[in-house]
Amino acid sequence: MRGDEARTEGTRRPERDTDGGARGETGGRAPRTQGPDEGAPAARASEAGPPDEGAADGSVPEAGAPDEPHESPAGPSWRRTGMTGGVCVVFLLLLSHFVMQPFLIPSRSMEPTLQVGDRILVNKLAYRFGGEPRRGDVVVFDGTGSFLREAPGQNPVTGLLRDAAAALGLAEPAETDFVKRVVGVGGDRVVCCDRDGRITVNGVRVEERYVMLGDAPSRVPFDIVVPQGTLWVMGDHRSQSSDSRDHLGQPGGGMVPVDRVIGRADWIGWPFGRWSEVPDSGAFDAVPAPAGGHG
Repeated sequence: MRGDEARTEGTRRPERDTDGGARGETGGRAPRTQGPDEGAPAARASEAGPPDEGAADGSVPEAGAPDEPHESPAGPSWRRTGMTGGVCVVFLLLLSHFVMQPFLIPSRSMEPTLQVGDRILVNKLAYRFGGEPRRGDVVVFDGTGSFLREAPGQNPVTGLLRDAAAALGLAEPAETDFVKRVVGVGGDRVVCCDRDGRITVNGVRVEERYVMLGDAPSRVPFDIVVPQGTLWVMGDHRSQSSDSRDHLGQPGGGMVPVDRVIGRADWIGWPFGRWSEVPDSGAFDAVPAPAGGHG
């Protein structure tokens, strides 16, 4: 009996699970075998891939056909950056041409007020709507015809590039551009010097506290009357400045036509440590207007 019981136990069929799977004595589910064709349609559909939705007749593209090139995301980004940079440069050039232009100070002629390497912001609207330069203003002007007989020749291409860089304050200004302080306006009589060695304007002695320490107001004596529509200009560092005094006796007599003034230097914009307004000296406050003129 024990042997038959052993054989009976050995040949006992596995119980059927409710879901149709065979379950062994231990209760574990036996793996279900798959027929040779089961799942084949799904596999073939997966291998074939979705139909080409772009084809009008629903045909599947030929195998091995090259994919259409896709644009790199970096391409549009670089183009946008380039276009943005170009628009900014154009905007700055327009701003520089019509409103406010930076100028790089290349020499010591305006020390201590302006230092070599300073970038000043020149207000081009200061005299555009009826205003005129006043005594004491620091102005930038085109010296062609007054300080220079004619503009020096240059290569047109390099000249254009240099002018663009100068307009942004990245290069020295043109050789025809100068920065000086207005000492006399149309109708003024400017004399150097009185018995104390000071300049007088319309008979009033001027206290020029902006002049470089140790410099005399002028070592060149002069007594001039400024023609209407012109300016008499001088640098603050008198011993280092080539200004109206150096052109006495030449055509124009060192006078700068008002219509050659580019603008008034209002701010020192660079370096950051020198960011400040160009100060109004007040040196000419007591000077009266010339007879029949303006001050």
